[in-house]
Amino acid sequence: MKKFTRFSGLMFALYLPFIFADDAAIKKALEKSMPTAVVESIKPSEIKGLNEVVLGSSIYYVSDDGKYLLEGRMIDMENRVDLTNQKLGGIRKLALDKLGPDKMITFKAKNEKYKVFIFTDIDCGYCRKLHSEIDQYLAEGISINYLFFPRAGKGSESYYKAVSVWCAKDRNAALTAAKKDQKLDNKSCENPVDNHMKLAEGFDVKGTPMIVTDHGNIFPGYLPPKELLKALQTEKIM
Repeated sequence: MKKFTRFSGLMFALYLPFIFADDAAIKKALEKSMPTAVVESIKPSEIKGLNEVVLGSSIYYVSDDGKYLLEGRMIDMENRVDLTNQKLGGIRKLALDKLGPDKMITFKAKNEKYKVFIFTDIDCGYCRKLHSEIDQYLAEGISINYLFFPRAGKGSESYYKAVSVWCAKDRNAALTAAKKDQKLDNKSCENPVDNHMKLAEGFDVKGTPMIVTDHGNIFPGYLPPKELLKALQTEKIM
């Protein structure tokens, strides 16, 4: 057996930083380059030398020393699985659970089989088309939970319409009226619209409507009732 000398022990100690990730260094580097980012977790990824870092509702890959950051998908080529998307589904689900149903406008199906979360813009054409078929979605057993994402941003006309809908006595009726381009009474109150927009940013919402399933998977864009039902029936659960 080889004798363990002070020199070999020193070399081993010097080599440690290159074997194990330095979570503190990674966190420090991220905080320096992304001051507003909140690091949720740091753990080894499937690739040696890269760490999976969860920032809000996003996943990044960072080198052990915190010097390099990769943004993108990690694919298991052998099993043809998008590992990043798999994990993002769980993160989105947790974020939606944390927000809670009391911070959404819900149209609940009587025979609920599925529920989806839809980021909507009151003035978006396809959002209006989707809502005009709300009864058909409900008839298919799909409950709709709406979150607001006024694409024109905070302070826009669409933003204030969303606030007025939320502050209305009957939010469901007010949302339906707004989707039909009916004039709303301007109202203001404590509301979750900013939280919806922040969540949309974390989910990387690019357009509306954006449908998120109860398992955290994303179906971008409008899907007719029958097509959405089929997509939910064949959904791969992460």
